[in-house]
Amino acid sequence: MGYGVKVEVWGPLALFCRPEMKAERVSYDVMTPSAARGILEAVYWKPEIRYRIDRLYVCNPIRFANIRRNEVSEKLPRGDGLAALNGEKVPYLYTPTVIQQRASLLLRDVRYVIEAHFELTGKGGERDSEEKHYAILMRRLKQGQCFHQPCFGCREFSASFRLFESESVPTAPENMGDRDLGYMLYDMDYSDRENIRPMFFRAVMHNGCIPVTGSEVKR
Repeated sequence: MGYGVKVEVWGPLALFCRPEMKAERVSYDVMTPSAARGILEAVYWKPEIRYRIDRLYVCNPIRFANIRRNEVSEKLPRGDGLAALNGEKVPYLYTPTVIQQRASLLLRDVRYVIEAHFELTGKGGERDSEEKHYAILMRRLKQGQCFHQPCFGCREFSASFRLFESESVPTAPENMGDRDLGYMLYDMDYSDRENIRPMFFRAVMHNGCIPVTGSEVKR
């Protein structure tokens, strides 16, 4: 077990997409462990450390909202981007021909507390230590520093964050008791770069807390 930390995150909207929904975006009921890891890595990340999510606390009632947005159905080819770098052409998308409307089922008014720890990956030098990385992480959390703005699933749904220093985590009265949230995305398995596979775990919320460490992971 490495050095542990609690981080409070909140925002007006969130979208943690269910992979089984193909046409429209539908969010999980709560944040996924991979999204929580992404927020921590936005605050502080180095190849020498790896975050492990221990628990997720759901502090606000789970509320959904529907929105419909105009999006484009295509993206610029990679070759056009390379050509633009060489000054050969100006890439563009003609919006009227590729525009489409997509509906999304989002979470609103979310607030979570992420309890996690990090471990050394062995990629550091002789002077690399857990104490050094822990000190840097704590300083960045207290000062509100980040490498890039953390988000809740999608870039447009930014997440605010701060160090959570209280021992107990208050959760919403609506989240009391046991609630089975079903199988949820745990993370992606990058051990084989030619065959990246999703990993899932059974998320069960007890009084607003979802234990992640020790859960059975299915590939």
